[in-house]
Amino acid sequence: MANTYTQLYYHIVFAVKGRNNLISSNWKIELYKYITGVIINKHQKLMIINGMANHIHILIGTKPNCILSDLVRDIKANSSRWINEKKLVNGKFEWQRGFGGFTVGKSQLPRLISYIENQEEHHRSKTFKDEYIEFLIMHEIEFKSRYIFTDD
Repeated sequence: MANTYTQLYYHIVFAVKGRNNLISSNWKIELYKYITGVIINKHQKLMIINGMANHIHILIGTKPNCILSDLVRDIKANSSRWINEKKLVNGKFEWQRGFGGFTVGKSQLPRLISYIENQEEHHRSKTFKDEYIEFLIMHEIEFKSRYIFTDD
């Protein structure tokens, strides 16, 4: 749409099914490149991607016509298919159902980029589940603890 100007950022977080440590350091960079391609092909802008063996953080800039749930569905479907076709794990690789999607203001970008870059450091003292719950609380998203990660 002409004369439409936006600045929309999302921090996306999702986990391997069962939060299993299946993303190997041997191929995670290739996975991140593949996911980058999916995001670019959907005409969105990747700011940073990183994670741990059991989950991923993605920071993107989006256009106003981006439907976040559709984008994440496509990222997860295509990347899991890529992992399975390359036989990078024993058995079938799957992402956990659902995701966390958090809006981010431009002034928050440097701090969040640093946070995503330094995942290994953050997870020396904090589990993914604790990290995820902190994000939900920080963004004032109502949840019930008993339903967090129940579809393992």
